Amino acid sequence: MLQRIRVFIWDVLRQADLVLLGLCCAATIFGMVEIASATHYMGTWKYVIVQGGAAAIGVAAYLLISMVDLNELSKGWKWMLLFNVVIILLLRTPLGVDDGTGNRAWLHIPHFPVSLQPAELIKLTFAIVMAKQLVWQREEWKFNSFRSVCFLAAHILALMGLYFVISGDMGSALVFVFMFACMAFAAGLKLRWFALGLAGASAAFYVLWEEDKISSYMKQRILLLFDHGMDPQGVGWHQTRSLLALGSGRLTGQGLFHGTQTQSPYSWSLPARHTDFIFSAIGEEMGLIGCVAVLALLAAIVIRCLLIAFRARNKLETYICVGVAAVLIFQTVINVGMCLFLMPVIGLTLPFFSYGGSSIVTMFAAMGMVSGVRKRSLPEWLR
Repeated sequence: MLQRIRVFIWDVLRQADLVLLGLCCAATIFGMVEIASATHYMGTWKYVIVQGGAAAIGVAAYLLISMVDLNELSKGWKWMLLFNVVIILLLRTPLGVDDGTGNRAWLHIPHFPVSLQPAELIKLTFAIVMAKQLVWQREEWKFNSFRSVCFLAAHILALMGLYFVISGDMGSALVFVFMFACMAFAAGLKLRWFALGLAGASAAFYVLWEEDKISSYMKQRILLLFDHGMDPQGVGWHQTRSLLALGSGRLTGQGLFHGTQTQSPYSWSLPARHTDFIFSAIGEEMGLIGCVAVLALLAAIVIRCLLIAFRARNKLETYICVGVAAVLIFQTVINVGMCLFLMPVIGLTLPFFSYGGSSIVTMFAAMGMVSGVRKRSLPEWLR
């Protein structure tokens, strides 16, 4: 029995991309250290323990999903599409709960110890379904025809629209749009279609703005980017404190467990320091060196995903890897931009670093899909 277990574990490890796993674990451990520091003032280790447990589940998911053939899995795309719709609609049932920002973006199952964020799970299934659609349209239709582009646009607009209307979570909805754009570009969609789509989105945004269809709160978030002093005690509070924390860290930081705002229990301190603004907490306590280390780790993970995408044995696996890399790129750019007062606050966490069980498990699972692609792209004698 023990021999069988040993053989199984060795087989799993042998098939996984241990370099990618090592990078993900390094980023997660880095994040857990800062979470421990950012929640130290609360006098509890709860957040570190939960993050560690989620990371352990994530690593297990990474290893197991590495063994899954995505080509076979994609044959069940109809069920995945149905899953996406159903889990979004569940947000409008009594299971759906407010995340504290007015967005109904979480599911709380009675007697279940943690809440689930459907958007995180949908990232996995959406990548597979969209990749399947791109491959099919390339084979069956003229890919850059008007009909083909409309069919692609219908998929992303329906998903994004349904999710946003149900949850109100614009941040996660934009993640799906960026995933779609990167995957479609990798599939060969012409730049003219992206230009047309951007122009249409800009026109729609202008009309919604002028007709007051965008909430005043979100309008203020956007206007703040052009006038940082507009409401420093109100809507701009998060980002003004974030800039102060980053600036006070200088080159080497104030030291772990010694950040002025990160360790302060008072209301004037850095908010959401272990979630949305963990990058600011790292900047205050570890300085520019810590921030560069964070970005270097995330860049290395993205590069690894893209290298595996380039070497994948077929287009479907390439598109899936590109979609996973797109999630990392978009969330990193937006989150760091939020902390630097360059992007509006839309509630996107920093992958692998921010506290969040759903996020960490999903990111490891997504990396497991990429790991499996690498294994199947190797010659038979190297697998």
